[in-house]
Amino acid sequence: MEEPHVFSSQTKMHIAMYLWLAIGHITPCIQLSNKLAKRGHRISIFIPTRTQSKLQHLNLYPHLISFIPITVPHVEGLPHGAETTSDVDPSHHPILMTAMDRTEKQVEDLLIQLKPNIVFFDFTHWLPDLARRLGIKSVQYFVAGLVAKAFLTCREITKGLAARNNNPSGFPDLSIRLHMHEEKYIEKLKGFEFGSGVRFVDRLEWGAESSDAVAFKNCREMEGPFVDYLEKVSGRRILLSGPVIPESLTSTTLEPKWDRWLARFKHGSVIYCAFGSEFKLELSQFQELILGLELSGMPFLVAVKPPKGYDSIEASLPEGFEERVRGRGIVHGGWVQQQLILKHSSVGCFVTHCGSGSMLEALLSHCQLVLLPAIFDQIINARMISERFKAGVEVKKGEEDGFFTKESVYEAVKSVMNQESEIAKEIRANHANLKNILLSNNFESSYIDNFCHQLQDLLK
Repeated sequence: MEEPHVFSSQTKMHIAMYLWLAIGHITPCIQLSNKLAKRGHRISIFIPTRTQSKLQHLNLYPHLISFIPITVPHVEGLPHGAETTSDVDPSHHPILMTAMDRTEKQVEDLLIQLKPNIVFFDFTHWLPDLARRLGIKSVQYFVAGLVAKAFLTCREITKGLAARNNNPSGFPDLSIRLHMHEEKYIEKLKGFEFGSGVRFVDRLEWGAESSDAVAFKNCREMEGPFVDYLEKVSGRRILLSGPVIPESLTSTTLEPKWDRWLARFKHGSVIYCAFGSEFKLELSQFQELILGLELSGMPFLVAVKPPKGYDSIEASLPEGFEERVRGRGIVHGGWVQQQLILKHSSVGCFVTHCGSGSMLEALLSHCQLVLLPAIFDQIINARMISERFKAGVEVKKGEEDGFFTKESVYEAVKSVMNQESEIAKEIRANHANLKNILLSNNFESSYIDNFCHQLQDLLK
């Protein structure tokens, strides 16, 4: 290829992106692309062919942001036509990763054709070497999980996990304590094979070591000490894109049936519960969740997938549940407009699984937060918000088995919805402080501007 162009701070970049084939990974990258395109940079996002139509509405700058079709090859054990994690059971995720690895020649051909300056990736650990051969810089970009990655990949941290409650050497002492079942989960995750015979943790480490930079969708105000620690133990500078707040849905209105239902209840009285577009609870935990909300005596709207092994919500409800909560409680198995529901004046509490996107929407809302995480980065998100910032209450789980009960759900909701309790007052004040920081003037734009300058520095 030609000699790299010397970039000035005014030079516009062309960035390609190829992230894990999950809507929860691709969507934040489109949102980041909107921020970059607003500043005149060109973005090419590699998205499977049929999935593109589901995401096109998020592209606010189609003259600068292009969706580049990728054909996901069939791998034995993968359902025919599967393109993203939403098309498969979680047990098939490693096979989908294998299929993604087998797109390497497609990606190489596209990079040769497109000639971007930089390519973003997360789990495709082979991409940095490919990019280097083509004279392209590579950035390992994570849409979530800076602290989770630190726990998972930094040996100085993971060595210390065996001694429970001990603070690993040099790790920021910020009350991120893991329970016994979580420590076991981390150990299992470190040995987890995630496609093509490669361990998940090795994908993270190899990608970080061979890329030109490592970046996160985070800000120092939330995770600054952990950024410093990662930089210290890795010897590499960490780039931060800031929170990447989705554009406001001012042109969209809440679906009338939900608007009418929510309008029946007084200000701040409704509990809204959602666990993302893909996660499924076990039947017993699903029932404990909704029985706990029933125990609260408050109106509630639950939007979750049917539990594992069930095709419908109706078939999995406890006996007599529908009759008991009729008029004040709804359990819905389909998609809802979460951002708009969280803005509704009747909604006062958000029970969330603490996924990256939902966590940001939660912090930007006026709702009291009840945290019920499922997988590792969600657990760390929940611990940060509940223990470091004291801006939410986490539902208590069994120390060894990790299960919650209807009583623990009820207690968490009760503690934040009792307007006069000291806990609720403290949480409300701390949540408001975080929200004010995230929405303060020039907060996000300064992060994006600085992120662009750091990317341009890679090209000099």
